[in-house]
Amino acid sequence: MTPQAVDSSDLWAGLPTLEDPPGEDDTAPDVWEDPVPLTGWRERPPFPAHVFPGWLGEFVAAVAEETQTPVDLAGSIALAVLATAAGGRSVVHVRGNWREPTNLYTVVALPPGNRKSAVFTLLTDPLFEAEKQLKAAMKPVIVEAEVTARLAKEAAEKAAAKAASAEADKRDQAVATAVGLAQTADTLAVPAEPVLLADDSTPETVTSLMAEQGGRLSVMSDEGGIFDIIAGRYSSGAPNMEVFLKGHAGGRLRVTRQTRREYIDAPALTMGLAVQPEVLQAIGQIKGAKGRGLLGRFLYSLPVSTVGDRKVITDPVPEQTAATYTANVIDLTLSLAGWIDPALIQLSPEADAALIRYQERVEPQLKARGGKLGHITDWAAKLAGAVARMAALLHLAEHGGNGYAHPVTETTLSAAIELGEYYTAHALAVFDAMGADPVLGRARSVLDALRDNGWEDVSRRDVFTVLSRSEVPTVADLEPALVLLEDHGYLRSYQPERTGKRGRPPAPRLQVHPDVRGAGR
Repeated sequence: MTPQAVDSSDLWAGLPTLEDPPGEDDTAPDVWEDPVPLTGWRERPPFPAHVFPGWLGEFVAAVAEETQTPVDLAGSIALAVLATAAGGRSVVHVRGNWREPTNLYTVVALPPGNRKSAVFTLLTDPLFEAEKQLKAAMKPVIVEAEVTARLAKEAAEKAAAKAASAEADKRDQAVATAVGLAQTADTLAVPAEPVLLADDSTPETVTSLMAEQGGRLSVMSDEGGIFDIIAGRYSSGAPNMEVFLKGHAGGRLRVTRQTRREYIDAPALTMGLAVQPEVLQAIGQIKGAKGRGLLGRFLYSLPVSTVGDRKVITDPVPEQTAATYTANVIDLTLSLAGWIDPALIQLSPEADAALIRYQERVEPQLKARGGKLGHITDWAAKLAGAVARMAALLHLAEHGGNGYAHPVTETTLSAAIELGEYYTAHALAVFDAMGADPVLGRARSVLDALRDNGWEDVSRRDVFTVLSRSEVPTVADLEPALVLLEDHGYLRSYQPERTGKRGRPPAPRLQVHPDVRGAGR
């Protein structure tokens, strides 16, 4: 059946309305309430900071109080801080061959004036201190390695020169000696200075730093410049997002350049960002960002700004609360820093059972038709993995660097699920802003058609007729958009009174909000 064949009044006949059973006359009142805007309709819960271990939850709440910012900002940055400490140095074993690295991509969107920089500084200072201590501890090792490598190179060069001038009967032995010393010198690598954090760096810089740092790195920034860099706006080439894709998933990354080759078998990149809301809309337009899965890797937070409701005099972060936070972040970072083979974190059987129940609940929501998350499956399909990662981070926050010695409990897994529910609600709002939901897009097109035509009372068939078939191919594609508009108060569906005793009942019709009709005149 072609879309044109679907356009028949018979298809509308007998459809039940959303408010009344078929066959009843619906005399709608003349009074209309103000419609709810299509944008911003999603309910966005506050960040559940209570799921954090006491020391972390207290610090996050105290930072939010002192800076008068939404707790979402400090909460999401705190998760990125934990992921910076643990990413690339630990993995969580879920079940079978399913393992998740413990790095995360988090992004919070708030308008200017929300003190993002102040919150970033308070949360990330311990990471810079840990990095400083790692550098101090590594400095003697680096100096010794540099001296050893230089001496080995000089010995190899002298042996090569000696072999070149050796007499014929001694040349073979001299060459063998020179080759052996050269091979030895080539194997002596000088360790890189430890780096935990990078700012808005290019993909090439991020790749090189990760290769030097044993596969792990964190990009933390209170600006959105990294997305401009990913989009290639400062270069003439196409977007280069390979390191950001594989850095999240842990897929093997190999880059061959003219001057060097970089191999990272298990990259672990963490990103903790705070941006303006407009940036989230812009990243949806990055070429290939959705199709290649970049947008699906971020945990999005879109809190309500506190500007206009802030207290002038606030309680500072208690000294003991800050000291405990600093000590625990540094301890976790340093205790895991030396792990070359990542520490393996296990789920308890009860935690695994809780995760299975969660997966069973989420899976039907991924259906393309009718699923709550069907329009963002590239994001939602990674949700269970994100929950497992967050559970491991909460577990490490509670037990410290020896968390591998204890399995993740059901309580911790349930806390991670609560975080997953929070990020799901916010992701739906963010993807709405990006225009990812086709139902929302069609609802906007219907609203435009209603305004343009100035209809007061209209049939579904007439609405369907004026819409583009490329956007609304069939009647079935139109109905969810009409339901959404009715939910928001733009329309009322009613069943006209039957005019005769025979034949089919008349098709349901739509009454249009006066504000919409007025806008089209």
